[in-house]
Amino acid sequence: MNTVIVPVDFSEPSLNAARYATQLLTGHYGVNMILYHMYEKANQSGEANQKLENLKEELAKIGVVKIFTLAEEGTDFIDELEKLARHREADLVIMGLKGRSTLGQAFMGNNALKMVETKVCPILIVPPDASYTEIKNALLASDFKDAVKTTPSVPIKKILKTFEPILHIINVDSKHYVALTEEYRAERAGLKEMFSEFNPEFYFLGLHDVDEAINQFANDKKIDLIIIIPHDQSLLEKMFHRSSHTKKLAYESNIPVLAVHE
Repeated sequence: MNTVIVPVDFSEPSLNAARYATQLLTGHYGVNMILYHMYEKANQSGEANQKLENLKEELAKIGVVKIFTLAEEGTDFIDELEKLARHREADLVIMGLKGRSTLGQAFMGNNALKMVETKVCPILIVPPDASYTEIKNALLASDFKDAVKTTPSVPIKKILKTFEPILHIINVDSKHYVALTEEYRAERAGLKEMFSEFNPEFYFLGLHDVDEAINQFANDKKIDLIIIIPHDQSLLEKMFHRSSHTKKLAYESNIPVLAVHE
């Protein structure tokens, strides 16, 4: 990886994400981390830049990363962040997620959702209570439907090569019984070849609740990173909307979630 953008609004969740990013990227000397803040009024420029410099000094005490700061005026946060990510050819955007208050969920949840929808690059979402742990185990959730064509192997492999975790690939389907169907065996073979250099481990869970299965598996296997491939709007809604079962994955889990588009 070369460029990672960490947007901050100086709320505690965004500061926590910045601290997490610093610890995550420490030791990866070719990476440039950009602390980004958007302000709405021209007279806020001085204060915004000073806060970013103060944050940069704080982060320098907890990790060794090449950090740059950027504050700019704007009115559309997602539009400005997307343009920055494209202009700098960002490999990753790391975003904090606010707590479970209705307002916090609506604002930060929607921003994370909108940023994933841009498909500009992978988005790593850091829950508000997440604390940094070395990424030793990564979980890739797959629906095993034409997986070779729909799995964005290039950005996922870039993350795996950077942090070198054990890769666990799981599928949750209530129709799983004792033996896998021929179709599932074929999908597994395709993914095994795709990620052969990482020696993936496969798991097929015969359960109804996807969120419960992922959370339980993540706890059992001490997962440090959950990777999802949001093929469509419905999966994103499941992650971020109040009415969904899988909102627990984003709002209640302390495990960072990496969204990678095909």
